[in-house]
Amino acid sequence: MDMIASGPFLDWEEMTGLSKFWVDMISIPLVSVIAGVITNWTGVFMLFTPVQFRGFYLPGLKTIFPFLPRRVQVLPLWAPGGIIGYQGFIPARAEKLACFAVDKAIMKIGNVKDMYLQFEPEQLAGHITEIVKEDLPSLVADVMEREHPQLWRDMTPGVRETLVKTIEDQMPAITTRALDKVGENVEQMVDVRLMAIRFLSDNPTIMKDLIWRVAAPELKFMIRIGLLGLPFGVIFALVIYYWHQVPIVSAIPTWVVVLVGAALIGVTVNYLAVKIVFEPAEPQPRYKYPWKQAKLAKRQGKAAADFGQVLATDVLTIPNIADELMNGPRGDRTRGFVEDLVSHEIGHILGPMKSMVRVAIGPKEFDALSAGSARATFDFAPTLTEDKEFTDAQAAKIERFATQKLAELPPDQFMDMIYSVIEQDAWLLYVHGAVLGLGVGAAHLVLFGA
Repeated sequence: MDMIASGPFLDWEEMTGLSKFWVDMISIPLVSVIAGVITNWTGVFMLFTPVQFRGFYLPGLKTIFPFLPRRVQVLPLWAPGGIIGYQGFIPARAEKLACFAVDKAIMKIGNVKDMYLQFEPEQLAGHITEIVKEDLPSLVADVMEREHPQLWRDMTPGVRETLVKTIEDQMPAITTRALDKVGENVEQMVDVRLMAIRFLSDNPTIMKDLIWRVAAPELKFMIRIGLLGLPFGVIFALVIYYWHQVPIVSAIPTWVVVLVGAALIGVTVNYLAVKIVFEPAEPQPRYKYPWKQAKLAKRQGKAAADFGQVLATDVLTIPNIADELMNGPRGDRTRGFVEDLVSHEIGHILGPMKSMVRVAIGPKEFDALSAGSARATFDFAPTLTEDKEFTDAQAAKIERFATQKLAELPPDQFMDMIYSVIEQDAWLLYVHGAVLGLGVGAAHLVLFGA
């Protein structure tokens, strides 16, 4: 009987005093469990690391690359110019995964108006008023000196103080009106979907952290489940022992059986790891799913809290939303909105004197004064996001809102939200398991023979 007990370098039977059967029953499960853990650990590692592509130039690759299958070309193994290397699947697919994450998660939480209301505009108005009051005299002076220096010089100190005091007294009402207008028009000034996708695409580290923080216990479980290599190895050793007693199939060489079996164990362990973590969303009878329900689905409340925290502290933040308002694709709409708003407020402050001032300084100069005030508003806006205590408080509101919405999702929708990010490249984990299984099988043949 052709058995795996005597390698090309060592006679394990003679060294151990064990029969061929027991050498196989010990060595195959031992190698299998080591291979299972290593396979799953490297599989999880490859999902996240490295964040940036690392590689080297390979002569001839540029020539043969166009002839490779499309599925091979899209792997994170290549860079332009004949570079071969590697990048973690999640960072490499950051843009694609960002689209899935936003469409499956963020858009289920609510629209941008829902999120804006979580900032509690009344409290926001009070905070802005307090900040602006500190710098109001210098802001007024800067605008007047830049847009109409002669008029500013002609004003007596008393008139200047009256102007600043008038604006200061009306600041709470001005801020409240402004934020009410923003709330009414925010959906036309901010596309939260495009903002989140662009941000996550440009920051693959945050995309990686988002997945890791939400599913960290499950990803660690995927590594531990590699221990299934032990019972699979025992079964495989018995299969090999009895293989040559079965007619017809016994004609297949033992080394072929070893390589195919090792590859199957690698694929099976990875397949079970993915399925146990992500399926089924709802509890099922144990005859269908021995584990009854997906591990991640059992932790929906905690996973939702982790997801909400990442969104609130890294993605849907006040600085990010403010930047999108002022510098995003719809920034011109925001500028036009602010200019109209400032012009209206200047008219409101001047009251019946508006016509007299317009005649006194000229229509063009008056319009320039409005435009200058709008520019000053834009220049000052970033200052409002520098108060860490304030932005942290707003982030906490978004976190509570997002966590509640995600926790309330039906389990199947919640699981689809997470699984859709991994599912696209799950086949690569299976291929990775097969390749490493083949390697382990080959190593076993070298050590123990065939």
